Amino acid sequence: MLGIDKIDLKSLAKQLMGKKRLYWISFIIGVVSGLAALILKKLIHFIGEQLVGHFVTTDENFLYLAFPLIGIAITVLIIRYFIKDDIGHGVAKILSSISNNKGKIKSHNSFSSMITSSFTIGFGGSVGAEAPVVLTGASIGANLARFFKLGHADVILMIGCGATGAIAGIFKAPIAGIVFTLEVLMLDLTMASLVPLLISGITAAVISVYFMGDVALFKFNLIHTFQADQVPFYIALGIFAGFVSLYFTRVAMWVEQVMKGIEKQWLRMVYGGTALGVLIFLFPPLWGEGYNSINKVFNELGLELLDNSLFYGLRDNPWFFVVFLVLLLGFKVIAMAVTTASGGIGGIFAPTLFVGAIGGYFMAFFLNLVFGLNLPLDNFALAGMGAMMASVMHAPLLGIFLTAEITGGYELFFPLIIASLVAYITIVRFEEHSIYTKRLALDGKLVTHHKDKAVLHFMEVQDLIETDFEIISPEATLGDLTKSISKSKRDLFPVVDASGVMRGMIKMNDIRDIIFNQDLYETVYVKDLMYMPEYFISPGDTMHVVAEKFETSGRFNLAVIDNGKYIGFISRAKVFSNYRNTVRTFSHD
Repeated sequence: MLGIDKIDLKSLAKQLMGKKRLYWISFIIGVVSGLAALILKKLIHFIGEQLVGHFVTTDENFLYLAFPLIGIAITVLIIRYFIKDDIGHGVAKILSSISNNKGKIKSHNSFSSMITSSFTIGFGGSVGAEAPVVLTGASIGANLARFFKLGHADVILMIGCGATGAIAGIFKAPIAGIVFTLEVLMLDLTMASLVPLLISGITAAVISVYFMGDVALFKFNLIHTFQADQVPFYIALGIFAGFVSLYFTRVAMWVEQVMKGIEKQWLRMVYGGTALGVLIFLFPPLWGEGYNSINKVFNELGLELLDNSLFYGLRDNPWFFVVFLVLLLGFKVIAMAVTTASGGIGGIFAPTLFVGAIGGYFMAFFLNLVFGLNLPLDNFALAGMGAMMASVMHAPLLGIFLTAEITGGYELFFPLIIASLVAYITIVRFEEHSIYTKRLALDGKLVTHHKDKAVLHFMEVQDLIETDFEIISPEATLGDLTKSISKSKRDLFPVVDASGVMRGMIKMNDIRDIIFNQDLYETVYVKDLMYMPEYFISPGDTMHVVAEKFETSGRFNLAVIDNGKYIGFISRAKVFSNYRNTVRTFSHD
């Protein structure tokens, strides 16, 4: 008993030391990702202020036509001549690295997305800084994990810590950071994984608060409390947001496909940058992240959305204002897609929040105008943000908690929950995947959101091949086969010719009635007894294909054949055993 106790104590001590190391690494990741988020926000704000901070609100400004193209051009030049790698669609790249590259993220992603997105967004690119900084944080986590030689499961966890720290740092919202990692990146929630995520999230958020203060990102002051009789309108808002998110996803992907049809990068850059400049000139709220516009609708300053535009003189016409809001909703998605498709770097977080806030504000404004209601415009703008986040990203909890944290609007939890859930239920009836996962799913490369596929993805066919089968020639006799049976521990016998080509196989059960008939030993040949299996495995098959073949065939063993050449067999039992071991490797107990 004493020996067993000692072994248990040693094992426990080793486990605790391992967890302690993970905690320290997650703390470092939180510090670095929090600083990265802080630097990126400061850079974007500084560049934007230098460019447009002096514009007169009552006049349109033609510089809007030039700045976006300049920013995208700078971004493209940096990527082409210094980074020399594709760094677009940050969150999709993280999902791809987890799904297809065992969590490996190139080290330059720890800074490249920050530098390029600061020029794209600072010069007016209609995207958000969140995806670039999330990729930055994930890269920091992945590369620190590799440096400390952590196992695969811990590498994935550290990627999650980096993403959590990035979201927590840029929004000063640690809970939202964790929810993003769990809902969007689909990391398993266990106590072993939750503690490092909490450490990274709270560390990054504290750093952000220390340098930028504890004021919420959006200045939302609760003026109108939630009224139960408004529930039907919040349900309607959720349905509306669900359909807007459908437009958001499909139009964004369509615009990207159209832009990809332009083969030359410089032409894409010129066309996209010019189109973006025209859109921003006509609709100045499309400039950059759009957070200033969100603050306006939160503080009863919605008419200021017409500042710096050609339509400033029409701000007193409520019907024109309704049309203006609708055009903002439609063109924000196009502006976002054009920015990234033409070479800019940024994400969909900010555009999603923008469309949600403007959409909620529009709906309340329209209903009040048409039906003489008194719906609170600011409350509906806030609920719209949560609803759009929930539906576009297929993440209802993220929509609820992120919106509440970045606005301080916890008093409106009920409408947030109602609108977010209804929006999510609406979108999933039409879109199985979020905008992040749709591209990977179309290519058949998405495994993070399907745990069974994730485990199979990391199993290798080569590791499962068994070769301890007695091989026999098709010209051998039944007597020769009997001798092979006496030496074999298997009940399957591959029939292989002199060139290594598999001609068939023999099962013990099929010859049991003649195996002891010695009169047949010299007159019956193996080629008369063999059969070619209907199902077999190629070394190039994925484990998904292997699993499907086992399920379809009902067999317990399948031959592995490479261009006709016999390699070995894979057994259902070994696949299951390996599957369980892989599950243990991926799990954090």
